[in-house]
Parts: sequence; structure tokens; C-alpha cells
Amino acid sequence: MSHLKTLFRKFVLKFEPFLPPRRLIVVQGDVLPAQMPIRTIVLARDGQEDWCVGMQCPCGCGNTIELLVIDEAQPRWDYSISASGLPSVQPSVWRNNGCRSHFWLKKGRIQWV
Repeated sequence: MSHLKTLFRKFVLKFEPFLPPRRLIVVQGDVLPAQMPIRTIVLARDGQEDWCVGMQCPCGCGNTIELLVIDEAQPRWDYSISASGLPSVQPSVWRNNGCRSHFWLKKGRIQWV
């Protein structure tokens, strides 16, 4: 089974530039959904307060990445939405365990470091 996962990850990474950019959806509440949509950035918003941004790891490992955007959080990320509705996240995302992916999300596109 791990051989199939490796092949899938290579496929995803190779064809990423040809796929449409990722879009942002907003869910109500302070937690991400249990099932994260594929190739979608999810913003968890409770009332008027944004809590976190989440996505499936773009490497294809299947893990969920949760980035806190509330002011009190450490570490903390900022997000922005372009005029065409494409999300960006600052600073870069660097997983320090698991697949150890390191990337930027800029205008809905993954840029690997």
C-alpha cells in the first residue's frame, strides 16, 4: 500500500501546476471540518472572528494542516484574499513532522521551498 501512496504523491506533485488554483471556503465555528475537502482552503470563522485556516497537505500524504490566525496564537499565520478570490498565507508552511513539507500558498497556488 505504501508504494501506491508514493506513486499518488508523485502524481499530485507533478501535475499541481496544471490544476486550477485552490479556492477558499468559510465554515462557521472555531474548528475545521472532520473531512477536509480536497484542494480547498477552509477558513473557520466564529461570528466575526477568524480562528484558523486549514487544508489537506498538498504533498498528498492526506494529513490536515491547521494554521491559527487568531491574534493570541503562537505561531500565527496571516491570510489574504486576492481580488479574484484566491487565498494566500504568510509566512510559509513548514511541517516539522510527518511528511516535512515546506511551501508557500500564494494566490491559490503551492510554491514548494
